[in-house]
Amino acid sequence: MLGRTANSIFWMFRYLERAENTARLLEAGFRMALTRGADAANEEWRSVIVTLGEQTAYQELHSEYSGAQVCNFVLRDRENPQNVLGMIEAARANARSARTSITAEVWEAVNEAWMVLGDLLDRPVREASLGSVLASIRREATLVRGATYGSMLRNEIYHFARAGTFLERADNTARILDVKYYLLLPSLAYVGSSLDTGQWDTVLRSLSAERAYRWLNAGRMDPRGIAEFLILDRRFPRSLAFCYDALRENLKALAELHHNRGECHTLMREADRRLCEATIDSIFDKGLHEFLTAFISENEAIATSIATDYRFIA
Repeated sequence: MLGRTANSIFWMFRYLERAENTARLLEAGFRMALTRGADAANEEWRSVIVTLGEQTAYQELHSEYSGAQVCNFVLRDRENPQNVLGMIEAARANARSARTSITAEVWEAVNEAWMVLGDLLDRPVREASLGSVLASIRREATLVRGATYGSMLRNEIYHFARAGTFLERADNTARILDVKYYLLLPSLAYVGSSLDTGQWDTVLRSLSAERAYRWLNAGRMDPRGIAEFLILDRRFPRSLAFCYDALRENLKALAELHHNRGECHTLMREADRRLCEATIDSIFDKGLHEFLTAFISENEAIATSIATDYRFIA
């Protein structure tokens, strides 16, 4: 398999996962903004931009954080290199580059996502239609994932696709948790307040975790319990532990197919060991922000090493 093909597959699924994660984060911000006053709502929209790491680019264009401006900046603004429409276009371009390596079902799902979302995001998105637009992004990404799972051989192409998906998903979960804990609350005086509880509810909703967490915890909103659930619970498909279980298995499969282990496997083994040995008490003793910052850096190092080990060509 050519390195450029592996690169296209890997990044196609990273872009699709990133687009879906962005839509989920916007939806959570939208829900919170609807329940708060104008100033507080603007702060919610600011938190979305901060979580996405796009604050500098946004502030070069806008001085305020209104819902319409944030949504259009994130979803379709060409001045924002990380806009969702650009992600979908990049995913489709990578799918086209690797056209002979994916099934017809996967190509059709990606191409349909590009056409449907291109049409929806061809014009400014109004808040009245935001919900349906975000639902469409989630649905199209789900259809691609379903086509992949249901039609592709479990070969190296599939494993590169899944590795890209779970690397991106782990990064997203860690960033959302970090921003909540480190940046969103105005001061420690708000810890335990209705604002604090609402912010944790936003975190759960942005990761599609609210129902699962409430079901397991009888509706009790406990920040420590939420952090433990999103970091260490191997049953939840967006937790860091679940993502790394899946990433480890896909990298193991690639090593067996290529009869070779590279630096990415060493980094994966070390990162996975640290995560397996961690407890929520040890994480909070060290500092949640410090733990998540280290995790994000390790995650990026693994991604870079995968590209080097398998000779990706950008």
